[in-house]
Amino acid sequence: MRLTSFYTDSGVRIAAQRGEEWIDLHATESTIPPTMKEFIELGETGLAKASEAINKGKPIAGPMRLAPLVNNPQKIIGVGLNYADHARESGMEPPPEPVLFNKFPSSICADGDAIMVPRISREVDYEAELVVVIGRGGRHIPRYEAMLHVAGYCCGNDVSARDWQLRKPGGQWLMGKSFDTFAPCGPALVTPEDVPDPSDLSVLLRLNGQVMQRSHTSQLIFPIDYLISYLSRICTLTPGDLIFTGTPPGVGFARKPPVFLKKGDVVEVEVGNLGVLKNPVDAENNDNRYAVPPIA
Repeated sequence: MRLTSFYTDSGVRIAAQRGEEWIDLHATESTIPPTMKEFIELGETGLAKASEAINKGKPIAGPMRLAPLVNNPQKIIGVGLNYADHARESGMEPPPEPVLFNKFPSSICADGDAIMVPRISREVDYEAELVVVIGRGGRHIPRYEAMLHVAGYCCGNDVSARDWQLRKPGGQWLMGKSFDTFAPCGPALVTPEDVPDPSDLSVLLRLNGQVMQRSHTSQLIFPIDYLISYLSRICTLTPGDLIFTGTPPGVGFARKPPVFLKKGDVVEVEVGNLGVLKNPVDAENNDNRYAVPPIA
């Protein structure tokens, strides 16, 4: 099943794909919640209702403006250095345990939304990633049960301000990863039955049509079941949480010369059969001033 979130005059709704058409699930069956997070919380009950609605619903007329895939996720967790070849290009050894960071929920944006280059950063980078969406929550999840906690998968772009992440006092991974629009996800949530082996997905990023990253999820150092079990030892996972599983080599800051995002660029992330996440790049202002303004 392929699900997405879109805007209507009545607010954000979920749509499910039927062939080339999309069905408004809440409009077809009012007991289906209008938002993705509430829908995910229903688990198998929600999926059963959605299957019935897909069969009998009328297709949405006209183009859809997509909304952020998961509304207000409680947690966005990133995994750094999770591809061995990316660790090497970063000048680091593959870590013995996952390297974790967070992105603020306010950083999430939709397929088609602009990635905004902040006026206080000059080094905004792209990172193609497979994103796991948590379905069933839990704490201390055994690895052998971890995949039962997955609601689905989508493409993601872990946009990063490298100057903030790497060169601020003490290192500011949280700040460098959490500017508004720095967590594009989409275009659809694809449920596990349509992704039989998430360790067998190609990962590709194009910048203005040029391939910059190309790899495969078989190269993950820490696979998805391991990550879910590991994270659940630290915090309770909840429905709608997003896990950015890591990026392969080819990121902009490791290139010679470095390549950073600028106004007018277009970034596309394609992961396996999950679709293509496409975002233009804009800037907060024309001069892209780097100095942090004084606080009055």
